[in-house]
Amino acid sequence: MIESLTPELSIEALRAGDRAEFARLVDQFSAPIYRLGLKMLGTPQDAEDILQNTFLNALTHLASFEGRSSISTWLYRIATNEALMLIRRRKSNINLEDMQTEDSEEVSLPETFVDWSILPEKELLSSESQHAIEAAVSKLPEPLRIVFILRDVEDLSIRETAEIMNLTEANVKTRLLRARMALREQLSSYYVERVQRKDLQ
Repeated sequence: MIESLTPELSIEALRAGDRAEFARLVDQFSAPIYRLGLKMLGTPQDAEDILQNTFLNALTHLASFEGRSSISTWLYRIATNEALMLIRRRKSNINLEDMQTEDSEEVSLPETFVDWSILPEKELLSSESQHAIEAAVSKLPEPLRIVFILRDVEDLSIRETAEIMNLTEANVKTRLLRARMALREQLSSYYVERVQRKDLQ
């Protein structure tokens, strides 16, 4: 879930331009916003840029913040939009609406499944496995990858993810399922080797 505001933070003070209150806001949300930027863009420099741009944008627009969503959801939406703008500048052919018409279509099952449950937990949680998972996530199409990061990496709810991405909850669930299935198929070849290795022991 998105971190909630601590009792010390005041929306009224933030809207009024209280710099001390804004500094507390930055302290509370810097880590999750940086982490989100790092997961979406892959480099510390890009994550720093997203972090800086998010809070500059927030500072500029706090006075007009209407409170229809939580301020944490609002910050995540700004950070996500900043990341998407950077992605679009670098890859002008990306269109996040490309998959909108596919969201209602039947989700196809991967061609290959591997039963990972027979692997020991330490194998699944090894640094090598984590690198393989991160590499697989980075190869997901942008519309799927972003929803996966928000929901399964950042642990936001379906509702929060839908708000941030300006999607329906049904769209989020469909994209999330597609992302999970695509990742399972991508990682199958990686884990086949480990399952075979275990069988030989």
